[in-house]
Amino acid sequence: MTMLAVAALSARVMSESAARDGYQVAALDLFGDTDTRAACSRWSPLGEPGSLRIDADRLMSALASLAQRGDVIGWCPGAGFEGRAELLEQGAAILPLIGNDAVTVRRVRDPKIFFECLDRLGVPRPEVRAVPPGDGDASSWLIKDFQGTGGWHIRRWTGRNALLPSCSSALYFQREATGRPMSVTFIANGVDACVLGFNQLQTRRFGAKPHVYCGAVGPVHLPAAAAQQIHRILRALVAEWALRGLGSLDFLLDGDTVSVLEINPRPPASMALYEACRFGGAQARSSHGLMEAHVQACLHHDLPVMLSCHDEASVGGVEIVYACRPLHLDSAMSNHLSRWPGAHDLPVAGTRLTPGDPLCSIAAVDTTVDAVRARLIESRKALLNSLER
Repeated sequence: MTMLAVAALSARVMSESAARDGYQVAALDLFGDTDTRAACSRWSPLGEPGSLRIDADRLMSALASLAQRGDVIGWCPGAGFEGRAELLEQGAAILPLIGNDAVTVRRVRDPKIFFECLDRLGVPRPEVRAVPPGDGDASSWLIKDFQGTGGWHIRRWTGRNALLPSCSSALYFQREATGRPMSVTFIANGVDACVLGFNQLQTRRFGAKPHVYCGAVGPVHLPAAAAQQIHRILRALVAEWALRGLGSLDFLLDGDTVSVLEINPRPPASMALYEACRFGGAQARSSHGLMEAHVQACLHHDLPVMLSCHDEASVGGVEIVYACRPLHLDSAMSNHLSRWPGAHDLPVAGTRLTPGDPLCSIAAVDTTVDAVRARLIESRKALLNSLER
């Protein structure tokens, strides 16, 4: 059996998807959750969970160990490499990279290059600037970091004398815009893209962080004009940067009006909503799932053809549950989480959590977006309450 390595802050979704496609999986991430380890034959830690940062030495050591085996076709990077293109470069010299290369990621995640490209292509976007706005206009601006992930990097700009959250070269200022946060999940082959679906993103405030990613619901239907516009924009951006594999494009939707925020050139969290999809393609001998479609698109520029997906009458949703208080998960708590309906990303017994740390994720299915969101909220509240007993 061929081995595939997947690396990310959390590699559970990619690990399970690769295992369903028949790969022996080596998972490299921060958490080592119970279900991640169950899906893989080998797990390696990439850093401390609370850091939300991949340790370069641990990554290179893990890849070097895998390279010695001789049966690993390559490694797929996920979330956590947005501002770490040097890791993609170094890792690709050890084991074949199955995904977008360092040069591509550097360009896509550079705000100057990205927004200048949008303007050149006539793609609508919020107002952005590289320098702080004046104090009289401070309340309507956000500070963002194109090297961040999950919305943890987003702050409100409070004035010219405010301290910047980091010294990142990818910091920029964006005027806060109206609209629902959305994304489109896709698989690209360097020229075109197969759209899996549109998703409504869920964000919440955590202290001074106003837009932390908490999950997604999808697929959702967009107005026809907006859907067609997103298709055109996506194809243009895929061709511009020769993007390959799984990815997502984030945008705001205000009525029929679209405003593009960013593109994630790696397997996104929203891929969990499309695990039932089956694909074919020019290189495919039989139908396959998401990770095999990702591998074929990256290695052979094969644009997948969606053969089947979920029930068209159903909508899925996933939500990250964050700890509200310090927790030390003993075996009883760990077993309790493992039995919770729709729970995933299950921490191992002995895990210690501080407020704001991800506890687990939950999934739900229903017939409408509102019904799914209601199920997720109810399940999250009930789960957190059950841990107080």
